[in-house]
This record gives sequence, structure tokens and C-alpha cells, in this order.
Amino acid sequence: MRRELPPMLRAFSNRNYRLWALADLVSVTGTWMQVLGLNWVVMERTGSATSVGLSVALSTIPAMVCGPWAGALADRLSPRRIILTGEMLHVLIAALLAFTVWAELPLPVLFGLTAAAGLVGTFEGPALGRFASQVVPRHHLGNALAWNSVMNSIGRVLGMSLAGVLAAVVGEALLFCLNAVSFLAVIGTVLAMRTSQFHPLAVSRPEQAGVLAGLRYLRTRHVLLVLLALGFVLSSLGRNYQVSMAAMAEGPLDAGSAGYGTLSSVFAVGTVVGGLLAARIKDFTLPVLLVAAGVTSVLQALSGYLPGFAGFALVLLPIAAGAVVIDTVKSTRLQLDAADSMRGRVLAVQGTVAGGAGALGAPALGWLSERFGPQEALLVSGLVTLLATVAAAGVLRVLARRPAGPDELATTEIVGAVGPRVAEDTEPGPEPPRSLTPA
Repeated sequence: MRRELPPMLRAFSNRNYRLWALADLVSVTGTWMQVLGLNWVVMERTGSATSVGLSVALSTIPAMVCGPWAGALADRLSPRRIILTGEMLHVLIAALLAFTVWAELPLPVLFGLTAAAGLVGTFEGPALGRFASQVVPRHHLGNALAWNSVMNSIGRVLGMSLAGVLAAVVGEALLFCLNAVSFLAVIGTVLAMRTSQFHPLAVSRPEQAGVLAGLRYLRTRHVLLVLLALGFVLSSLGRNYQVSMAAMAEGPLDAGSAGYGTLSSVFAVGTVVGGLLAARIKDFTLPVLLVAAGVTSVLQALSGYLPGFAGFALVLLPIAAGAVVIDTVKSTRLQLDAADSMRGRVLAVQGTVAGGAGALGAPALGWLSERFGPQEALLVSGLVTLLATVAAAGVLRVLARRPAGPDELATTEIVGAVGPRVAEDTEPGPEPPRSLTPA
């Protein structure tokens, strides 16, 4: 008799997800090894933090520029096909990066390959989101996203730890080679999945394809717009803790680089805890999101005034855990509350919003810290995110009471304590057969 898994592990009852979770851990570990290796190579050659920042920007700019087109493509083609193509291109780019570092080719070559990797990742991102919806059934999606957060956090710690050791022993070029191998592991995993067990997901019809159609659709989905707006505020002023931790460590805490490293480790542990907490959540509802956003906002506002280094480090744990819960619930709602045939474009907009939030929020927090002090910056940003959360709750309550219009999904589950079931997609047309949507 087959033993039933506990609710916290319900996503792992799907064979395809078990394979995907393992591949995700391997891939994230390899990616962070490459990130650390790339940053170190640029810093070593140039001695300039600005050059490192340029390298990071080159990897993120494609998401802000090409994100909508990536989403439109994901809604028209098989996500599985896009992922396999993207992973093969990643293997090639990682191998070229390894050769570039080994042969000490000019830095512009390194920057060009970094931008190419960012471009491939941009077009792969929405497809990965749609793919997750086919690997697990709808009622397991939130749990799967929570475990993805856990895998990402563990992979980040493993990748950066291994990279630091291997770079010193055998050189940075090997880090890129290992990342290439990690992409091969993902390709092998996707090919090993049973396509008969994929869950069908509608693709957009020709008349609904394209970026403009996706924007018109999103314009009428007011709940999704509220989620994206709240996510922007939370990500810009409430999520750039790399800046806040550095400012606190250098300023009021007087902890230096060693203290900053310790705070970063504490934050990483908090993200793992948050993923485990999210995995225990049964119903990924908007009240859970709003409560988590409110609590983390209050903690952020108070964090700078807690006594000593230990006090600040201690409050980072629930803040990091809350951030993961917020991201998990928000991503789950954006996917489940969007029409299947529009999901890729909604995810692409989410990625663009997140990229813009990081680009604007980090300098804003840095300016506030320099102008008024790190403690005051945390207080102001925490109060702003709290006000945004209260405003979002008010708007969502109004939307819940308003009769649904002909162009909007009707739902009574906006603010109620309900499960992940959402209103049915109102767009006509049958879903494609399972065999035609292998992911």
C-alpha cells in the first residue's frame, strides 16, 4: 500500500515534480557558482566595483526590455520546447564563458556573453512558470512554488560556498564548466519526465497572441494589477536588504565586512525557513499575503532601532521568511488567477516589475541611508510598505464587493479565507489535448 505524503510535501507526490525539484537544486547551485565566479573575475581584472555592477546590469536589462515578448512567446509555444532550447543555449554560453576566462580574452567578450545569458534567461523565465503549472496540478502549485524557494535558497548557499573553495583551488574557469554540466542535468530531467502525466494548459489563440493583447487583458484584471503594484512597492523599498544590511553594518552596528557577511548568512537562513513555512500553508489566499506584508513592514520599520548587532540579526530571520511567503503567495495568485492562455505574459510583466523595483529601490534606499541614516531609511521604507499594504487591502475589499464586469473574471475569493481554487477561465474554446501540451 502506497504511503501518503504529509500535506507539507504534497507537491512531491508527483513524480515529475520530484525530478524537477532535484534538477532545480542542481541548476541553482551551478548558476550561483557562475555568478560568484563572474563577479570575481571582473573585479580581479578591473579592480572596479562599477564594472561588477555593469556586468550585473547587462544580465538583467534584457528582462526589462524583452520581457513582454518572452511572455507572448511562452503563451503560444510549448514551454517544454522553449526550456530545452534555452538550456542548450545556456550550456553553450557557459562553455564559452569558461573558455573566455581560461584564455583571458578581452573583457567586452565576457560582458557580451553575460548579456546573452540574460537574454536567454529572459525568454526562458515565463516558460518555466507555465511549465510549473503543468508539472503539478493546480491545487499543488503553491506548495511546489514554496519548495522551489527552499531549493533556490539551499542552492544559493551551496553554490556560493563551493565557488569560493573551487575558485581558490582550481581557478574560476571550472565554475563555468560545472554550470554547463548543471544545465545538461536539467535537459536530461525534462526529457525523463513522463509527458502523459503533464497537466494540460491552454495556449493563446492567434487572435489573442502578442504583447498588446496581453496588456489589454491585464488592464481589465484589476486584482492582478493590485498584486503587481503592491509587489513593486514591497520589492523596491521592502526587499533590497543587501543595501540596508550593508548600511547598518557599516554605520550604526559598526560591524564591518565580517558583520555584513554574518547578516547575509542569517538572511539566507531566513529564506529557507520562509520556504518551509510557505510549504505548510494549505490555502494560498490574499489575506495570507496581506498579513505577511503587514508584519514584515512593521518589523522592517522597527529593525534599525533594536539593540545591538544581535537584535538586528534576530529580526532579519522573520523578515526574510516573510519575504519568501509574500513572493510565494503572490506568484501563486498571479498564475492561478490569470487565464491559462495569458499566464506567460502575466509572469513576464511580473518579472519586468521586479526588475524595475530592484533598479529603482536599491538606489532609493541607498540615498535615504546616506541622507537621513540607515535606521531612518528602514523606518521610512517600512512605513511606506505598510501604507501600501493597507491601501491594497482596501482596494481588494472594494473589488470583492463590486459586481464583475463582462471583461473581468468574476471571483468571490479575493479577500476570503479560501483555497487556491479560482474562477474558471471565461475565454471560450476547449483546452488542447494532453498529448499536445507536454510542457
